[in-house]
Amino acid sequence: MNPTIVIPSYWAGDSADLESPGAYDHASEVGSARPELDRCLASLEQVRNIGRIIVLLVCPQQLTERIAERVHGIIEDHPSLEVTLVTNREASVIMDRVAAIAPKVRGEGVSLRGYGAIRNMGLVCAAILGHDAVVFLDDDEVVLAPDFLEKALYGLGHETRQRLPILAKSGYFYNEAGSPLADTTKKNGLTNRWWTKRIEFNRWMERALSGTRISRSNYVCGGCFAVHARAFRRVSFDPFITRGEDLDFLFNMRLAGMDVWFDNAWVVKHLPPHQAEYAPRFMQNVYRWYYERAKLASAARRPDITSVTAASLMPYPGPWISDGLDDRVRKTALVRALFTREHRGYWRVYRHGIDEAREHAREHQDDYLRFVSFWPSIVAGLAGDEGLRALLER
Repeated sequence: MNPTIVIPSYWAGDSADLESPGAYDHASEVGSARPELDRCLASLEQVRNIGRIIVLLVCPQQLTERIAERVHGIIEDHPSLEVTLVTNREASVIMDRVAAIAPKVRGEGVSLRGYGAIRNMGLVCAAILGHDAVVFLDDDEVVLAPDFLEKALYGLGHETRQRLPILAKSGYFYNEAGSPLADTTKKNGLTNRWWTKRIEFNRWMERALSGTRISRSNYVCGGCFAVHARAFRRVSFDPFITRGEDLDFLFNMRLAGMDVWFDNAWVVKHLPPHQAEYAPRFMQNVYRWYYERAKLASAARRPDITSVTAASLMPYPGPWISDGLDDRVRKTALVRALFTREHRGYWRVYRHGIDEAREHAREHQDDYLRFVSFWPSIVAGLAGDEGLRALLER
């Protein structure tokens, strides 16, 4: 197997950019003394048999030169690693090629903008460079042991005892306290009572950790995730989802009649910067879950697609794609409008945002299914493209 490690790395010009409504989670400021990417790459230096690492540089278009220069400096501080940096310059050439292969595709399905499109950029770069497995790692994580890649590839491309193919699998992460479980002692007040998944998640995780090493997963850790080419040639990330593209990939695999598996021996450490939930981020999640529910309901009406139901995803994340979502959103928006400083932001979500999210979901519920119908031809058209390979290896 010829794997590559893909690391999306999100950057902003200054602290104001980090707090803007459209900001990505965990973005690094260009002037930061030691950005997360530096720490992540340092941890990878211990990994045995490590090959190519692809860093996807996500930053404002107008700051590409400045931030790329900073990231090149970080990469040069780790000369034992073979790192391919993909910036807006390379991405634009790849996007033009995608448009030529699939001119009827709407929107940016492969891009350095939007969580799902960014992940797709990692997949197509791997295909261009001839890799048959992608191991995703986030730059705010660190690898804990030299056998990281061996554990990532364990079972990948093989079958379970029931002859089911293992073509995508997730590990998990320890938090700063060294636990794989969500902290249920925090954020249990009224403003989070209906908007926390910690108890449901912990119930699922405890069961998965106590079972066999490889088990069928209801969870995806996007920063500890491996995909075989037999899967990523058929299934893409959803470029139309506002966030949560990693868990959504599990839904996409099931729609295609495949599974994501969980490996309870594969783990990284997650060290994210502090972040608060603001009304705009809450709104992104409202859009996400309404879209997710509508997308799966629409797919269930297609006889050629495997249905994914809330019941099949219990105890987590089934409740978030069930009819109970409406009550969760309304109650959370209302109590946050009353009891947080962002009264207007959450009140707007309560009064108008829910209807807007529902309408957006209706309008776009079939967008992914249209896009993924073109995906195999996109990957096949890019794989082995010598011009693009030379561009990336330059």
